[in-house]
Amino acid sequence: MNHAIRLKTSRMTALAAACAMMFSIPAIAATETPAAEVESATTEATASANAPSAVDSSRRIIRRAQASATPTSTIPTDVGTADNATPTDVVPNPDAATPRVNNASATTPSNNAPLNSIPTPRLPQTQTQTAAPVASEEQTPATRVYQRGPITSKGVDISSGQLPNIPVPQVRISDIDYIPTVLIDQQQGANSGKLDVSMLDDFIADVSPNARHYPPNFPNRTQRYNAREKIKVLTEWIEPYANASDASYDVLIRAAKLNGMGRNLDLGSEYAVRGGQYVDRAIKRKTDSGEANFLYGMMLAEGGGFKEGKKYLDRAVELGYTEAEQSLAQSDLLSDRRDAALDRLRRLEQQVPDNDIIRKQIKIIEDGKFYIWDLSAPDVNVKPSS
Repeated sequence: MNHAIRLKTSRMTALAAACAMMFSIPAIAATETPAAEVESATTEATASANAPSAVDSSRRIIRRAQASATPTSTIPTDVGTADNATPTDVVPNPDAATPRVNNASATTPSNNAPLNSIPTPRLPQTQTQTAAPVASEEQTPATRVYQRGPITSKGVDISSGQLPNIPVPQVRISDIDYIPTVLIDQQQGANSGKLDVSMLDDFIADVSPNARHYPPNFPNRTQRYNAREKIKVLTEWIEPYANASDASYDVLIRAAKLNGMGRNLDLGSEYAVRGGQYVDRAIKRKTDSGEANFLYGMMLAEGGGFKEGKKYLDRAVELGYTEAEQSLAQSDLLSDRRDAALDRLRRLEQQVPDNDIIRKQIKIIEDGKFYIWDLSAPDVNVKPSS
């Protein structure tokens, strides 16, 4: 009975001693165990943990130590790529060609380590930690800096001649129009300066068949738009000269023509007002001008003032202005005097047998229409204003 009790007590005592020995290993390793034994215990414990190698997101390399590693009292200075290396963290240093070695993270126990693994003891703080260059080229990332090199061209030099298999462009200038130079007096009097109206007169002659009477008629909307924009520009240019109190007849009659076409193209009521003012002043400058009387009578009659316009149109007919008769026929037609309009145009046709427009206007009235200037649009090519 006593022998059994003693045997059981001795077994429990041995088991307790083994447990105490097991839990006291870290403390003994940290304070009393020589460095060689610490290194051996470290490698054996790490090997038993069977932790795999891994590469984390910061490119730090963690490797597993084997039992064959040589014991030493300091951290090994030779960090290789094989599995027999001491666990280290290799952190690339951007300021140097060799990586920086950090041993602190390798010896820190992980929270995810197995429960039956023995924690790796920390090295004494008094030991010297050194780091050596990594021998492997794989762990030594080279820093390459961009160097600007000479600019070279491998294409075809087109500055010296014609490219092969590409035809040479041929440019020919034809149908050149020369605009006659027209200089007019800017003011009344002998000492008046001259005004160059060459471009203005060319535009008026080109666009008058399309926009002189109402309704205006253009071959397409683009030409109508270009004419409107050009009238705006030219009217703005001649305005200061026409507004002068001593403006010449030539300046006033051109300003009246531009503003009359602007009224027909619906640019605004101010064009009708200015046009009437300019032509009225032009008639006062030259009372025997058939063109000035025709313009004023036409603008009044086509604007609804048939009675007021007839006076100036009759004066223009007396002065031999043929187009004034056509405007009188238009005034008769809009005043419900259709037969009078036909008789006027037929008499005019006999006087001017070569005028094809008069025959077309007679046909318009015979077809029951009311605008004798609503003819097929003459070809015109107005350039956009620049």
